[in-house]
Amino acid sequence: MPSAPIQSAGSPPAPSRTSLRALDCLNFFLADVQTGIGPFFAIYLAAHRWNEQHVGLALTVGGIAGIVTQLPAGELADRVHSKRSLIAAGVATLGVGAWLIVSFPTFWPEILAQALVGGVSSIFIPTTCAISLGLVGPALFDRRQGRNQTFNSAGNVNTAIVAGLLGHFVSNSSVFYFVMALTVPTLLSLRFIRPEEIDFERARGAKPDGGPEHTASLRQLLQDPRLRTFLTCAVMFHFANAAMLPLLGELLAKGRGRDSMLFMSACVVTTQFVISLLASWAGHRAGTWGRKPLMLLAFGVLPIRGVLYTLTHDPSLLVAIQVLDGVGAGIFGVVSVLVIADLTRGTGRFNVTLGAITMAVGIGASLSQVIAGTLVHHLGYSAGFLFLATVAAVAFALFARAMPETLERPST
Repeated sequence: MPSAPIQSAGSPPAPSRTSLRALDCLNFFLADVQTGIGPFFAIYLAAHRWNEQHVGLALTVGGIAGIVTQLPAGELADRVHSKRSLIAAGVATLGVGAWLIVSFPTFWPEILAQALVGGVSSIFIPTTCAISLGLVGPALFDRRQGRNQTFNSAGNVNTAIVAGLLGHFVSNSSVFYFVMALTVPTLLSLRFIRPEEIDFERARGAKPDGGPEHTASLRQLLQDPRLRTFLTCAVMFHFANAAMLPLLGELLAKGRGRDSMLFMSACVVTTQFVISLLASWAGHRAGTWGRKPLMLLAFGVLPIRGVLYTLTHDPSLLVAIQVLDGVGAGIFGVVSVLVIADLTRGTGRFNVTLGAITMAVGIGASLSQVIAGTLVHHLGYSAGFLFLATVAAVAFALFARAMPETLERPST
């Protein structure tokens, strides 16, 4: 029988292997559920003859719902002890949203479904990060976050392959039935995370000795110029990134029928496969190289990707370009959370700050969908992709010039 994890004297109990493996499974299946709705939604609507503006509007509604719930979700993740219950409620609601999408493919039911899906999706990032930080503590959070992203990406790959095959050989709507089925293993994984092992103080980024319940307000945190700079750059990054894959899906859907699901599946698989390869590496390197070099790489590939989309309409080449999406998303997904943890350590406000930044990022992503969709509708796909690439280039320049390193290295 394997020995128990080693812990230092006076430290909180180390998490069991059961909880850590269950957290792996939770990240895998939770990604399955979310991926089955996200990238394939635009193709599903396009197949029902929705135009680019209406697709953008539906996606924007989901984004707005996510925006208005991010801050409350972060606040709940900081304050609520039963973090597993928050995730369970969100997973069940995602299942309802998938049922609405497939059962009523008309305007208002789809809008309602996107509102539900967008609203509850805001729960998952701060709460899974809170569970992870509560289980392993700040010293091991770099590696744990990289591992979370690895399993999340593996789940995305799994769903993209299955969804692409279902969409091609069965029907576009079968993807959403698959999502509903996946809620069951997601909830089972959640059940095996032992709640007594999630240290409440660690989970909200409080001081090791507990300290006051909340040592800093969100307004006080935002007075930190590093946090404001990071917030601005993150919003611009997601503004440039959010619309690229849905626009690519709509481009691939034109005149290809069910084959469009296979092409979209290939795009998602390529992206997520690269993320799964990079995530653990990024988590390890973030603790040695620092955060800024990795984030510059993530920001730097995004404008290149946007320009490359305008140079070809060959589906195989468009899929290959998704390697850059995997590089950017894989690094940003891991390291951005670590930057926030660095900037909020000891404040007891990690999750609400993560929620606030995710809310601001959601504003950028939602505006990206509708603005880029409108540009494409009037000026074509190349104009839309070049516009997004320009925003990404500005974000890279700002981050390089104004954002300092946030990793605190031990003094010698």
